Amino acid sequence: MDALDAFILGLVQGLAEYLPISSSGHLEIFRQVLGLDLSGAESLQFDVMLHVATVLSTIVVLWHRFVPLCRDFFGWRTKSEGFSYVWKLILSAVPVGIVGLCFKDFIEGFFGGNLKIVGVCLCFTALLLAFAYFFRTNPLLKSKGKAYTPRDITWLDAFIIGCSQAIAVLPGLSRSGTTIATGIMIGDKRERVAVFSFFMVIIPILGEALLDVMKMMKGGEDAVTSTIGAVPMAIGFVTSFVVGCMACKWMIDLVSKGKLVWFAVYCVAVGILCICF
Repeated sequence: MDALDAFILGLVQGLAEYLPISSSGHLEIFRQVLGLDLSGAESLQFDVMLHVATVLSTIVVLWHRFVPLCRDFFGWRTKSEGFSYVWKLILSAVPVGIVGLCFKDFIEGFFGGNLKIVGVCLCFTALLLAFAYFFRTNPLLKSKGKAYTPRDITWLDAFIIGCSQAIAVLPGLSRSGTTIATGIMIGDKRERVAVFSFFMVIIPILGEALLDVMKMMKGGEDAVTSTIGAVPMAIGFVTSFVVGCMACKWMIDLVSKGKLVWFAVYCVAVGILCICF
């Protein structure tokens, strides 16, 4: 992997982690387009670095909300909204944690590297985004007296959104798109569910990074020392972080304005290309 490859993959990760187009699916697509054949250790190292970069971009962009949450939670302010909010985030991480611990290797071995599966999952992402848009804006609902008032995220909502995140481990199924669309469909406020979606990924990404580091260490000295190179790693990290910051802000604005349906068109187009080619 050279510096240009690292830049492209960092750009893809930074955008696709927040936009509802699937970061795992697009990373797989671009790895094949660029002709990259990374070893297991190299792929793990680079993926860990990219994911940590996007976690940091989330914290930076949402810093004004992140700090009060930490203050309430670690200060054990049990009656505060922030304390219960963090516990909802923890609850939402339980389903994907179970999937990651029990089925991660199976999913990577069975689905990884197959662009046709990525294409099918991208088409499913498009269907989910379109359904979320039309389901909440269909005038027939209002004519039948079923108009809704968006609510804050409840404990049950947090668990349901967490289950959707667990399903989104499949390559090509967008994590942000799946969780945000699920939150919108069950009646949560758009902007709040977008922020919740970006916060809820922090726990599983850091957990996955820890598991990957442990896997590299168990792989022996070769797995730990086999590196891509300091320059490509740094370029990928910085690119993913900077682009992630911009994409995070952009996505929150898009969700608030209800414009996610346009990404459904993109996902269908890319999905069909993956299936056909």
